[in-house]
Parts: sequence; structure tokens; C-alpha cells
Amino acid sequence: MIAAVRRGESRVLVMHGAPGVGKSALLEYAENSAAGMRVLRAAGVESEMELAFATLHQLCAPLLDRLRNLPAPQRDALETVFGTRAGAPPERFLVGLAVLSLLSDASEGHPLLCVVDDAQWMDRSSAQVLGFVARRLLAESVALVFSSRQRAQDLLGLPELEVTGLKAADAHALLDSVTHTRLDQHIRNRFVAETRGNPLALLELPRELTVTQRAGGFGLLRADTLPSRIEQSFLARIEDLPEQTRLLLLLAAAEPTGDPALVRRAAERLGVTPETAQGNGTDGLLVFGARVIFRHPLVRSAVYGSAKDEDRRAVHLALAEATDATTDPDRRAWHLASATAAPDEAVAAELERSAGRAQARGGLAAAAAFLQRSVALTMDTSRRAERALTAADASLRAGDIDAARRFVDLADRDAQSEFQRVRAHLVRSHIAFSAGFNNEAPPMLLTAAQRLEPFDMDLARETYLIAWASASYGAANRDSLMAISRAMGELPCPEDGPRALDLVLEGYALLITDGRRAALPTLRRAMTAFTDAPLQDIMNWSWAAGGLTALLWDDRIMAEWPVRVIEEVRTAGALSELPIYLHALALPIVLSGEFATAAAIVAQSEAVADATGVPMTQHTKLLLTAMQGQEAAAAALIAATVEEAGAGGQLNGVASAHWAASVLYNGLARYEQALPAAQATTQSANLLVSQWALPELVEAATRAGDDTAAHEALEGLADAAEPCDTDWAQGILARCRALLSGDAAADDLYREAIERLRRTILRPELARAHLLYGEWLRRNRQRAGARDHLRTAYEIFMSIGMEAFAERARRELLATGETIRRERKNEASTSAELTPQEQQIALLVQDGLSNPEVAARLFVSPRTVEWHLRKIFLKLGISSRTQLRHALPRRAAEG
Repeated sequence: MIAAVRRGESRVLVMHGAPGVGKSALLEYAENSAAGMRVLRAAGVESEMELAFATLHQLCAPLLDRLRNLPAPQRDALETVFGTRAGAPPERFLVGLAVLSLLSDASEGHPLLCVVDDAQWMDRSSAQVLGFVARRLLAESVALVFSSRQRAQDLLGLPELEVTGLKAADAHALLDSVTHTRLDQHIRNRFVAETRGNPLALLELPRELTVTQRAGGFGLLRADTLPSRIEQSFLARIEDLPEQTRLLLLLAAAEPTGDPALVRRAAERLGVTPETAQGNGTDGLLVFGARVIFRHPLVRSAVYGSAKDEDRRAVHLALAEATDATTDPDRRAWHLASATAAPDEAVAAELERSAGRAQARGGLAAAAAFLQRSVALTMDTSRRAERALTAADASLRAGDIDAARRFVDLADRDAQSEFQRVRAHLVRSHIAFSAGFNNEAPPMLLTAAQRLEPFDMDLARETYLIAWASASYGAANRDSLMAISRAMGELPCPEDGPRALDLVLEGYALLITDGRRAALPTLRRAMTAFTDAPLQDIMNWSWAAGGLTALLWDDRIMAEWPVRVIEEVRTAGALSELPIYLHALALPIVLSGEFATAAAIVAQSEAVADATGVPMTQHTKLLLTAMQGQEAAAAALIAATVEEAGAGGQLNGVASAHWAASVLYNGLARYEQALPAAQATTQSANLLVSQWALPELVEAATRAGDDTAAHEALEGLADAAEPCDTDWAQGILARCRALLSGDAAADDLYREAIERLRRTILRPELARAHLLYGEWLRRNRQRAGARDHLRTAYEIFMSIGMEAFAERARRELLATGETIRRERKNEASTSAELTPQEQQIALLVQDGLSNPEVAARLFVSPRTVEWHLRKIFLKLGISSRTQLRHALPRRAAEG
């Protein structure tokens, strides 16, 4: 590993094993082997697990002078989480990207070895950030090594090494070195076997046993009690120490930073002089030097766990008094809380303030922990209910659903006002909603919104929108959607005029209660309002506006809207929102036939979703694969999505999979398979997907001979598209009407469809209009005209990469008597060998982005981008970024 990093590569390793097995010794060996490298060290501390970014700050503190080299958003994020600047809490993914850039920058001069011991005790914020960084190291000359007692949740999937006990011969040698009396062979064998070769156990446990016990084999241990027996061995040694020495050990155990000055100040408050306490020695258990260091973490836990409650409280109080309230208020508050046995409003308030600071730094888990402890120390019932509500909300946002439920129950029990009870109900609703789209959340959210109206109309409106989305995108209960829409329709207009959110609520309500024709004017006003809305409204509610462009059948706004939102999201650092808008951007690009660009955006969205841990719908990827006509890949993806989304109650994903299947099988001319897939989609609760599946159902039912299904689908399509005076809506409607019309009317309708769709960006839909018209002309024995339209369709399909539809057009051409060779899709051979990530990087560089800008978009370091670019240049046979502009095909979107 060290050798690879010296060669300019990156390496990650997670060592895990039982306490005392030698992980820390291996880390020390790694550090001693890293001559010529810069070593950064951190250690998780059990008592610091509630302090946000504590371990990360340890690791990065020596590099803070290099923050100036980072892009401004990343620099600001790190300064915020480390408390050196005020600002909005940055997303932890932006923090992770900043740490990645910081390590990459620091490794320019010397390779880095980053060591994190006792990773099982890292605070959650640090664990998430370092896990993020570890998964993205590639070409940065950085080694990141963790040591943990067990596999840490945030480090799963990283390269790992299980550290086990010594081999028998070495274990016997070590045991012999610490036993000065001869042991029978079977006793020695049993000792080695039952310690499983654990070095610390072999060194410590013989000291605990008497000569008789060692010689006779009495007092040996079971393997499952090994850690506690090692602790007992340490405790036996601690009990023999003088009282002042034991108190000094307890102080050191309760103080996580290892700061000798702080320990000394606290000791003096307890009447302990460190020099006197150490006068008789600490039996090698504690080193009081530049840092206060225990021989082993088990010593710390043994000392702290065995102490009396009153002694622990006294030690924490002394540490709180010795901690600077200005420079380290949160650690002081935590010590005060640990020193308090009964409710104490002053301490509870201090913890509440610490929660606010933790939240401002983006430490949601830490904020939740401070608030939970604050609740426990609150006596006043009303105040406790208020803090419990805040703790429940913070726990929910930190991902601790069980804690959120516990504290919302407490808040409900202690609530002294109707407003508190309503807010408790709102938190319960969000807990249900966080479990995914389901039938339980919409009615709960509706009730919460209605109960909120007398107290907070803005919050009520926001809750109505979430309720509507929950009901319309996933839940199968249409009655809930109607009830929510009726309630939204009765909301009073704000005195200062409707905002974008108000117009969305009104438009969505009318859509369900009165139909699309009645809703369209309001929906158009809502789209215009969102276009001109302030940044905060865009950040808060643009996800709700995403459906507007589809409901309006406006292809150009659909393509343009996400571009602005994505830039706003990137600028604001709201990276967890990014997959939603990348998906919204990729969809119109797929519909326009720019498959290479769409594939790169889908891959980027997947990378961001993987980096942020935000689940991403397969909607666009499903459609892209189906439109390409890759039956094996598409069918497998469709089946997997139906199974996974169905099992998770994600009906939105199931609907998207069925829509993709209808497109796939229509392209393959297997209409008997396309028909049920399209029917399943149009019967789903998802308004948008069911709308877009109607043209597939009309085509499949017509070709399969099911006139009833075809006419019903056409009627539904007319309701959805006819009120929209756009070329997309009218072109699709004309094409579908032509399928069910007589000869004269069909000819005019096909021509209208082609003319209208030619004015859109939707090349696949235009090509399908040519294909259907050509098929109709051939069946009506107009072979010359049929050849023209079929040839046009075939050429567009091939240029796009829609192989199944192209083959369908080719077969029709053969039926007209025209000979045409089967061809592969005409994609640029120069880019065919690029991996998806290389394709993304190439397209972004082609757009003029710098390496740091590309790195920020793809959650990698600039050096990784540079490494990939060298490979891209080699594959394309070029040597500069300028040449890259001509080596890849220009996208039609640029026109």
C-alpha cells in the first residue's frame, strides 16, 4: 500500500478486529514505514461521538493553511463545519468534496498517509465524510487507513483486512515472555486457544492470575468474554494505584482530546496535583506528556465504566469548569450535561444552543444528540414538549427514525397547546412519508396541513404540496388525491398576492377536481412565476415545478428549466438535491434523441446519488435503454425495477418500468407484450408517466386489434393533450388519431403530426410519425410515398441509436421492395471505447469546464480528472483539450 502511494496511486484500507488484537500496532508500523510521506493522524473517542466533525477536525487540522487553495464553495464549507466562519450549514457531500480536494492538494508535495484509529468511535458526520472521501480516492498519492473493532457502517464496501490473533508458535513465544513459571503444555495450549492468539490478552491476563491458577489451569476464560476479562485485568491494576492516581486516570478517561493543560486545570479543581498523582507511577497505563495517552482504549473504558456515578459527575463538572466557554462551548456543554443528575434548565438551554451550532455546521446527528439530552434535563412540561418536537425533527433529518418516533411520542404526551399537538402530528406524517410513497402518508399529511391552517398558513401550504406529491406520484389511493386537491382548492389567496407555490397548489388542485382544461391557465402562470422566483423559492419548491412542463406539454421549457435550477443547486451546495434535477435534465435529452449526452448525465446522476446516498429513480435510465431497443439489457433492468420498487412500495418506479416496457416492445413490434405494459402504466397513480404511456397504448392496442382499448386510450390522451396548444401535444395527438381514422382523415393527420413534431426537439417522436405514416402508406399500396417516409424514419432512428425501431422501419422498407442493408447504429467510433465516466469527463471538458469544475460535478478530485483525461486523449489519439472539441460528435442540442 505504501509503495503504491509513492507511485502516485491512492489506497484505502479498513482494518477490523477484536480489542487488543494488534490493530494499533499495525498502524504504528505503517507510520514508521512512511519515510518521506506526510502522516496525518486522528482517533475516534467514545465520549466525542456526539460532537460533529470532531474526528475530521483532528485529521485535517494540520492542513487548514491550505484551505485557500480550494474553490470558494468548498473552502466555505470546511470553514463552516470547523466553526471558523458563520454561514448556512453546508451539505456533508460538499464537505466531503472539500476534504477530498484538500487531501489531493496536500499530496502534491509529499504523499499522504492518513490514519484513523478507533474508527468505531468516530462521530457520524466525520464517518460519513471520510467514507465518501475513501470511495473517491484514485490518483492522489493518498493512503487512508482505518482501524475499527468491527466493520463500520459508513465504511462498508471499502477494501478491508481482518486482523486476527497470532499464529500458535508466536502466541506461545509471547506467552512464555510474560510467564516466569513453567506451565504444563496442555495449560499453555489452552491459554493460547482461549485467547485466540490475542496479543494483549496474552500479555495482560497472566498478570491477573495467581501462580496456582496459571499452573493448574484455573481461572482461564471463555473466548466470548475476552474483552471484559482484559478490562478486568486492567481494573485489577488500577485498584492497586493510590486514590489521587485513580482520580487522574478518571479525568483523563473523561477528557477526549488528550490535552494535558486541560486535564491539569480540571485536576487542580479536584485538589489533585498530576505530578503527585503520578509520583508512584501509573503502572504503564497512562502517559502524561505532550498528549495524555492511555496504553490501550480498553484502559480508558475500564477506568470510566468502573467509576462511581458521583465520581464521574465530579470529574465532568471539573472538566466543564476548565473548558473555555468561548472557544469550546459545545464540549463544555456536553461535560455539564454529564455532570448533571437531575433536570437543570440552565444546562438544558446550553445544550439547545449547542444543537443550534451543530446544525449550523451541518452536524445533524450531533444536533439531534444535544437536543435529546436537553429534553432529558428539562423540567417544565411545555418547554420539554417544544424541545422534544425539535429533537424528533432533528432525529428524523439525521436518519434516526426510531429516535424520532420516541421523541414525537414524548412531545405528544407533554403538549400543552393545540399547536404543539399539530406539529407533533406533522412530524409523524413526515416519518411516514420518509418511508417512501405509500398509502399511509397522504391522509396523515392532509390532516396535518388542515390542522396547521389556524397557526401557520405558510407551513400548511408546504404540507399540502408534500401531501399532494405523496398521493400523486406513488400512492394508489385516488380518493386521497381528490381529498387533498379539494382542500387545496379551498385555501384562501394570500393578501399580498399569490406566489409561485400558491399558484402550483391552485393549479394542481384544479387539475384533479376540474380537469386539465380548467387547470392550464393557472399552471402556466405557476411556471412563469417559478421562472422569475427568488433563489430560496427555487431551492425549496422547484421539485414541485418539475411536473409543470410535462403537464403543459412544453418540450423546450422542459429542456431549459432544469439547466437554471442545476446551476442554482450547485452554487448553493445543495448536492443532495442534484440527482433530482440531473434526472429532470436527462429526460428531455432522451426524448430529443441525444442518447450519448443523456447517458453521460444519467451516469453523473448515479455518481452523485451514490455519493450522497440519495435514492434515485431509474425512470430516465429505463426509458433510455428501452428507446435504444437493447432488449436483453432493457428487459433485465425493467424486471429488476419492478421487483425492487414493488417490494419497497415504490409504485412510481413500477409505473416507469411498465412505461419503458411498452416503448421497448412497440419498437420490437411485439404489440401483444407492449399492450399490457402500457395498460398497467396508464392505470397507475403517477399522473405524468400515465399520461406519456397513452400514445404507447394507442399504438399497441391498434396493432394488437383491441379497438376498445385503443379508443379509450385515445380519449384519455385527448383529455390530456387537446387543451395544450403546443406542437408536442398536438403532434402526438394527431399521430394517435391517425391510427384510428379512415383513409382521408388519416393521411391529413399523419401529415399534421409530422409537420408539428418537426417544430419540436423530439426527433424520436418525429421519426415514429414518419414510420407510422410509411406503414400506413404501404398498407394502402402507396409504395413510393411509403419508401420516402420509411427511409426518413430509418435514417433518423439509426442516427439516434434506436435500433429496434430502425429494424422495424427496415423490415417495412423491404416489404416495399427496397433493398437496404442491416446496419449498426451510426455512433462516432472515436467515443465508442470511452467508459461512462470518461464520456462524462470528455463532454464536460468539451463544454469548456476546467479540471476543478469537472471534479466538483463528478465528486472526484482534480487529479483524478487529469488522470482520466490522459486516458481519454490516448484512446482518441489526441493531445489537447482543443482537439477534444473535434474528436467527439457535436450534439444536436448545441444547435
